Amino acid sequence: MPMRMLLLTGPPAVGKMSAGRQIAAMSDFRLFHNHHTIEPLLEVFGYGTPPFRTLDREFRRRVIEEAAAAGLDLIFTAVWDFADPGDVAYAEHILAPYRDAGAPVRVAELLAPLAVRLARNRGPDRLAAKPSKGDLPWSEQNLKDMERHVLDSTRAGVAPEWSALLGRLGHRRFDTTEQTIARTAADVLAWVDAETGC
Repeated sequence: MPMRMLLLTGPPAVGKMSAGRQIAAMSDFRLFHNHHTIEPLLEVFGYGTPPFRTLDREFRRRVIEEAAAAGLDLIFTAVWDFADPGDVAYAEHILAPYRDAGAPVRVAELLAPLAVRLARNRGPDRLAAKPSKGDLPWSEQNLKDMERHVLDSTRAGVAPEWSALLGRLGHRRFDTTEQTIARTAADVLAWVDAETGC
């Protein structure tokens, strides 16, 4: 069976890491979530500094390159600004090792309103895996501040480059508002399996 890549995207605290863990537990997928690189770099360089940005991108790309070389089914989680063509270029860069190998890449976009995500932001699993979210006043304000970006593809202002990329890859939205993480994960995995013929 050929390897596959699943990009789980959506706004912060929508359940990407939790759904990714469940999918990995139910399948051969391995999870590489965005905080695997954020947390160690944050401790050394501070968030958003030039060394942080450079190494975060390099580490993510290298992990994905090695996962593709090893033939692994991989889940990668990320938050994208769908209004930013620069994020499209970065997404293309991240996905290239799998796409260049001819592996199918699918994008599952998780959605939930801000009020739901603010409640999830306090979840013990999230805080355990993402120590940087432990400062809850900062973390909650960050979620609110992020709303100025186009963090889901249902909002106005999606860049044409994003629409084109999502169309080429295969993309589906999953509303997690009323769903358990287990149900969301099962739905995403069933879709990916059907899309990729597994």
